[in-house]
Formats: sequence, C-alpha cells, structure tokens
Amino acid sequence: MYRKKVTVVVAFALFSLFFGAGNLILPPQLGFKAGSAWWLVALGFCISAVLIPILGILAHAKLQGGMFDFAKKVSPTFSVIYCFIVYAISISLPSPRTASVTHEMGVQPFFDSSSLLTSVIYFVLVFLFVVNRSKILDIIGKLLTPAIILILLAIVGTALFNFDFNFGENQFSSPFSSGILEGYQTFDAIGAVVVGGVIIISINLRKDEGSYEAKKSLIAKSGLLAGLGLFLIYAGLIITGALMHQEFDANINRTGLLSGISLKTLGSTANLFLSILVSLACFTTAVGIVTGTADFVKGQFKNSKNAYLITAIIGCVLGVLMGQFDVHYIIAVAVPALMFIYPITIILILLNVVPDAYASKQVFRAVVIATIIFSIPDFLGSIGFGETISGISKWIPLSEYQMGWVLPALVAFVVMNITKKSIAK
Repeated sequence: MYRKKVTVVVAFALFSLFFGAGNLILPPQLGFKAGSAWWLVALGFCISAVLIPILGILAHAKLQGGMFDFAKKVSPTFSVIYCFIVYAISISLPSPRTASVTHEMGVQPFFDSSSLLTSVIYFVLVFLFVVNRSKILDIIGKLLTPAIILILLAIVGTALFNFDFNFGENQFSSPFSSGILEGYQTFDAIGAVVVGGVIIISINLRKDEGSYEAKKSLIAKSGLLAGLGLFLIYAGLIITGALMHQEFDANINRTGLLSGISLKTLGSTANLFLSILVSLACFTTAVGIVTGTADFVKGQFKNSKNAYLITAIIGCVLGVLMGQFDVHYIIAVAVPALMFIYPITIILILLNVVPDAYASKQVFRAVVIATIIFSIPDFLGSIGFGETISGISKWIPLSEYQMGWVLPALVAFVVMNITKKSIAK
C-alpha cells in the first residue's frame, strides 16, 4: 500500500494537470451570464468538467494502461485512429492555448514583449519538464499545485465574504446544457484519457511501485480527491462571476472578466497574483499534454526514446506557432472538433467504467457507432450548416441542446446488452 502522503501528492498532480487555461477563464463568465441560475450552469459544467474526467481517471485505475486501451475493444485500428486524432487536437489547440493565455494575462500586463518571445520561453521550459518526466509528479504535486489552490481560494473567499449575494438575470436559454457544453472547452474529458496515462507511467517510474490493486486504490483515491478540489474551485469561480454582474460591462470577454475579478478581490496586488496563477495553471497542463502525446508515439515505435524526444520537440514547436493566435480565436476554432470528438471520448470513458459484463466488444462497437452517427448533426451545426440539416435535427431528441448523441448511445447500450443476454439464454 502507498502512504497517504503519496495519495495527496498524486491528487495534487492530477488537479494541476487538469486545471489549465480553460478551467481558469471559463467558469467566471458562465456565472456572470447565468446570474441567479448560476447553480444550474455550475451543475452542467461540473458534469462535463469534473464528473466525466474523474470517471476517466477511475477507468485508468481499472485499465492501468495507456490511452490506446480505452478504445481497443472497438478495434485496434479504431483505437489508433482515435488516439492520433485526440493527440493531434491536444497539441494543436489546448496546449498552445495555455501559452496564449499566459501571454495575455501573465506577461503582457507587465512587459512590452511579443507573444512569440513568451511562447518560445514557455515551451522551452515545457520541454525541459517533459524530458525529465520521472520528476513530474513530485514537482507538480508538491510545489506548483498548492500555490495555485491558495491563490484561487484567496480570490473566491474574498468575493464570498465581501460582496452581497445579489444575482443578475440569467442570459442563457438553457443554463444546464450551456454549462455542459462550456465544460467541453476545458478539454478535461480528453485530458483524463491523456494525462491519466501520464500518471500511470509516472507512478511506475517510482521506486516504491506497488501491486495492481495498490496502484488501482492510489489512482482512484487521488482521482476522487482531485475531483472534489476541482468541483469546489469551479463552483467558487462560477458564483464569484455571478456576484459581479453589476461590476462590469455585460459584453466583457473571459480574460477581461477574470482580470477584473482579481482586481476587485485582491486589490493592487491582483495583477501579480493573477499572473502567477495563470502561468502555473497553464504550464502544468501543457506539460501533461506534451508528455502524454510523446508517451503514445513512443509506444507506437517500440518504446523508442528518439520517438519520445522528437514528439516532444514537435509538440513544443507547434505550441509556439499556434500560441501566436488570440485566446478567443483558439476557443472558437476548437468548437467543431470538440462537438465531434468529445461525445466519443465521454462514451469510451463510461464504457470502461461499467463492469465488464455490460461492456463487451459488441457493446463497445454498437454504442460508439451510434455516438459517431448522431454526433454528425451537432458537428455540422457547429460549422455553419445548422439550417441545412434542421429537417433532420428536429427529429433527434436533445439535438436542440447539441447533445443528440446521448439517447441513441443509451439505446444502443441497453439493446445490445438485452440481445446479448437473450442469445446467452
């Protein structure tokens, strides 16, 4: 069995690997727009940004393999294609976004430097962490995460104790589903299948490596602790945004709102605290993404160290190039990709969590196929073809909430399991 201290360190590392750019700038604006319905968007947001990712970590605790293992029951070929798509998205969008956010909120307010210079320095440091990956858990878990949590608690705590509980009007037509869809932008479900593998390998590199059951218990407990921390922080940031409805212009953007909240709560020291927070939160996420991608490619090339190194270099160079774009542009570009890959990822996580008796290869294939087919209208709608496919979409339950895949996937799961039992009898 692992000591409790190890469980806490791994939990802190998980929290920090999850908590990046999107996790920081998305919740406050959700609360700001939701007003009195802040609890509904918080519930929706935490389903897609806390519950599903932590289920992903629990699935990793069960599988104790890499990301490839999540989809191999569909077919090995599908799994390889899925992994390549996810890793390509990860190093092309959320990883560079961390550098972009760091520049806009952590560097630009203090230094008159270019985003290119920030990105270069940023990803050189990311690369150094990635090539020294055996130290990732200890450095992130012991040093960086506590600092992130303390600064966040200072912002949320000050808002809760110094502002009246007076909320504005809700601007969302469907707060709950809006919260779920905004949770997609955190990339945390994808992060779960990516960084979960990083945690597994990092634990295996420790000198005190334990048995399968010991590692399963360690990962599960650490995942639940990290999930509790994420839930409290997200809920705190959302209610903080809701309390600020009279303090800012209604059209304020995400980064501007976070900066303003920091100034209102922490006063003249706000910019310094915020720059530290942004830099730490974004950096740890970028390290997790690049490390996970390099691990996967290394595994595809017979554990080649050169493949790991080359992938890490490519990931960091791509981060520098994409990091030149505006944060809000990167978020907008990510929507179509997320509308397609996120439902598949959620389904794979859930299928890997349920008992094996209900998740045969046939069940995996049927549910994933149904999810892919019924995600297509949501994907087409996100790239401007909503009117063209409206005749089809209106017949799909929940399609008006961009979640038309949910019921078909559930039906496929139930039908396949009933059919399997009937055949067995």
